[in-house]
Amino acid sequence: MNRQTIRTLIVEDDQRISELHRRFTEKMDGFEVVGIANGLADAEEMVEVLEPDLVLLDLFFPEGSGMDLLRKMRAGDAPSDIILITAAREMASLQEALRGGVFDYIIKPVYFSRFEEALNKYRDYFERIQTGGSLEQQEVDQLLRAHSAPESVGRGLPKGIDPLTLGKVREVFDPPGVSDLSAEEVGAQIGVSRSTARRYLEFLVSEGFLAANLIYGVVGRPERRYVRKT
Repeated sequence: MNRQTIRTLIVEDDQRISELHRRFTEKMDGFEVVGIANGLADAEEMVEVLEPDLVLLDLFFPEGSGMDLLRKMRAGDAPSDIILITAAREMASLQEALRGGVFDYIIKPVYFSRFEEALNKYRDYFERIQTGGSLEQQEVDQLLRAHSAPESVGRGLPKGIDPLTLGKVREVFDPPGVSDLSAEEVGAQIGVSRSTARRYLEFLVSEGFLAANLIYGVVGRPERRYVRKT
């Protein structure tokens, strides 16, 4: 049986990230990127015209939420599956996504290993669905497990890490050209103490979003400075 190519649409407002996701997708056997939409209006039109098999969808856009597109796709019976790729860590976002029938939920920053896992799982599911025919209970159970978001998604943030404050800290490093910053400088930008900023910065280091470097001055203790990983 010839394998059917999985036609994939990327919906992401950050052009650098959409390009990264395109490259990740094209590394995967059996996937083809048929379009990239950097806005919700373009995405809605491309879903209607291209009828992709899979949509890689961000949640946050300047003009609205990716959940709006998700709801429109489900209301209009769009023949596409959806994998959400988002910085949203709130349990409510996950719950709404699951109710909307997403296939998987990947939290940014995205690492290729997790991306590869999601697309491999989707390809297995897609190919089984394409075969048609009748199902035994064991096969139904396997398909339903494949269509469930991983348990790791549901884990909350560590104690002392608030999602809103975490989002503010991440945003400090979003503008192009931002250099390395100290905990004191980050705290001043978002209105929190140095120690609070340090706690969030160290968490983002552990998550792989930031890297930390020790800078040795002429006098005094070395300063720990943070930079976004590329």
